[in-house]
Amino acid sequence: MARLTNIITRTGDDGTTGLVGGDRVSKDSARVWAYGTVDELNSAIGVARSLWNESTLTEKLRQIQNDLFNLGAELATPPDKLQPGMPRIEERHITALEKEVGIWNEQLGPLQEFVLPGGHPAAAQLHVARTICRRAERFCVRLANSEPVGEWVIPYLNRLGDTLFTMARWVNRQADIPETCWRK
Repeated sequence: MARLTNIITRTGDDGTTGLVGGDRVSKDSARVWAYGTVDELNSAIGVARSLWNESTLTEKLRQIQNDLFNLGAELATPPDKLQPGMPRIEERHITALEKEVGIWNEQLGPLQEFVLPGGHPAAAQLHVARTICRRAERFCVRLANSEPVGEWVIPYLNRLGDTLFTMARWVNRQADIPETCWRK
């Protein structure tokens, strides 16, 4: 069954967009900034996936992309329109990210200094995704200051930023590219 049959609707030509449930809001609303940045993050992770062809990492990134799609839908749904059974970010998603960071970190040495983004193209792209993740987190904090958001949304994005950083370090290690550290 086709979910999207008409891509061009012209309904946003007036500077508004539809939320899940039918409400229309300005494209400049805090909610749209939050889920729009999550969408941007998802795209940046897709680029990272395309630059690395090791199946363990790419499968983890694919799962994160799926979770981000669900997170975007959650953010695009006003709290009074949330329905039982809608996919939402839960504590289990955060636990999974923490587990991943632990696994990747076991293979890395301790950090001696701040790491400058770069190295292998996939690692550099994971750093770009990390910075977009931090921006998405800030927009969700801004949204949470005026409207309710799911209790696990901000912690998930916080953990995801850490995860993307660790994955970038791991990619450089696997590619045998030394980390470039900040010099004081």
